[in-house]
Amino acid sequence: MQLLEISDLVVDHSPGARDRLPVRRADVVARLAAAGDRRGARIAAGLVCDADGVLDPDAVDRRLVAVHTELQRLSEELRLGDRIADLLRPLGAAIRAAAPAGRPLRVVDVGCGLGYLVRWLAASGALGAGVELLGMDFNPALVAEAERLARDEGLDCRFVGGDAFALAEPATVYVSTGVLHHFRGPDLDAFFAAQSAPETEAFCHFDIAATSLTPVGAWIFHRARMRDPLGRHDGVVSARRAHDDATLLRAAGHAAGMVPLVYEPRGLSNPFCTTIRPVLGVRPALVAPLRAALGPAASSRLIGAEGTATTLLPGGTR
Repeated sequence: MQLLEISDLVVDHSPGARDRLPVRRADVVARLAAAGDRRGARIAAGLVCDADGVLDPDAVDRRLVAVHTELQRLSEELRLGDRIADLLRPLGAAIRAAAPAGRPLRVVDVGCGLGYLVRWLAASGALGAGVELLGMDFNPALVAEAERLARDEGLDCRFVGGDAFALAEPATVYVSTGVLHHFRGPDLDAFFAAQSAPETEAFCHFDIAATSLTPVGAWIFHRARMRDPLGRHDGVVSARRAHDDATLLRAAGHAAGMVPLVYEPRGLSNPFCTTIRPVLGVRPALVAPLRAALGPAASSRLIGAEGTATTLLPGGTR
């Protein structure tokens, strides 16, 4: 059965542009029904539309902002900011050690939603001084809400609508949370290939860990913590769409000039405790400094790939 998230179906843009296209409610319902997702079809059938059956874009945006607000609460409970900072700090230290003096560290959050990660990093100062924090998302309603929250919180960060990989000045480090499972096959390969610009030193993308307990855990967690039926539905589907480590390592290999790595892979993690974990890519010269900055215990959790998963030895050799 094809696994579809309602939030992916209710907003559409013209290829290569940011122009929003009309979406017919009946088409969304039909796609979910054809995929065998009767519950999703029922939820979609209740979305607000006009007399012609076209989804009301303002109502859709309000619903998505509400769902992402609930997702932010989940991120807080999972201590997502702390977990990401625990990797970004040593990664940033390795990059700074190799970079020309005075060069700023530019961190771009891909598909930032309400900008929780960027705002958390700005509020905590976890990455130190000389860091530019930018969040990007195709949905202008989410970007506008992220900007409002950052202003209200008095934070030094920015949010922009559009393609994070089409910036005039590429990121030093690309990050994301809960984005990878939205891409499949060639689209996942292209996602990583777009992060090969010479100015980019690394990427660190956190997503749902594909363990045997993930779907059950997601159902329990979203049922207990999320009120919106759309958010509950998409949260469980997201867990079922999670990529395994081998898939992520293979796809990350399409980022030219990067060494693909998975942190806390399935074989080294406790399925009862592991909810999210990242796939990383770093320039070869940064592998040894990163491992040194992480320390022996943490660096032992980094797994690399060369056709199949292998453990990186000290110094980045195999």
